Amino acid sequence: MIHIKTADEIAAMRLTCRLAAETLLMIESHVVDGITTQEINDICHNFIIDHGAIPSPLNYRGFPKSICTSVNQQVCHGIPGKRVLKSGDIVNVDITTYYNGFHGDTSKTFHVGQPTPKGLKICQVSKECLDAGIRAVAPNARLGDIGWAIEQVAQANRCSVVREYCGHGIGREFHEEPAVLHYGKPNTGAVLKPGMIFTIEPMINLGKPEIRHLPDRWTVVTRDHSLSAQFEHTILVTETGCDVLTSLDGEYLTS
Repeated sequence: MIHIKTADEIAAMRLTCRLAAETLLMIESHVVDGITTQEINDICHNFIIDHGAIPSPLNYRGFPKSICTSVNQQVCHGIPGKRVLKSGDIVNVDITTYYNGFHGDTSKTFHVGQPTPKGLKICQVSKECLDAGIRAVAPNARLGDIGWAIEQVAQANRCSVVREYCGHGIGREFHEEPAVLHYGKPNTGAVLKPGMIFTIEPMINLGKPEIRHLPDRWTVVTRDHSLSAQFEHTILVTETGCDVLTSLDGEYLTS
């Protein structure tokens, strides 16, 4: 069942989403040539803890770290470790905070050092896909409208949408209803109503959409070894449009 948040719950969600966004903003300057993904994890972990919150991924269904770091052909759920980032890499840093009983979720794919042409393209297309999905959010729109908008952008740029993973409702639980697919048909799926909060987080591949898991059972990679990028925000449906709860820079007009 999709939970419509109360005014008090929305206020609490704003706080945890802001902390998640602040964590992602803080880590950007640390994503440099020569840093390990474990070091990125530790910096984010300490920042979250120092702000009175808990990193939601830590021990979630056995996940061993506080954030996800997915590099190059890694699609999602990359486990931070000894890997050293180098110039030309792209890395998605996925942050979820648990603060005062509520979860906030956001991610961004960063360029390490000097970007490559392929890295620039897949990051640009992935961000455009997220933006298209956000523009489709409005009361009385439907979930299928979001997925359709995302897929149109990906296909127009000869990229592909990973279908095995989707956005999700979020609040007191890390993952709630509804499932927010990043592909679909217009005017299908659940009707969006004010007070609904969910993530939009399309995973976009430069090549084909097929994926596989690494032996760690968490890290997902592209089957054809093509680059993959992802951007994510937590969205509130309002009476007149939507509010991007994990945006700090005013990029998205709230309504």
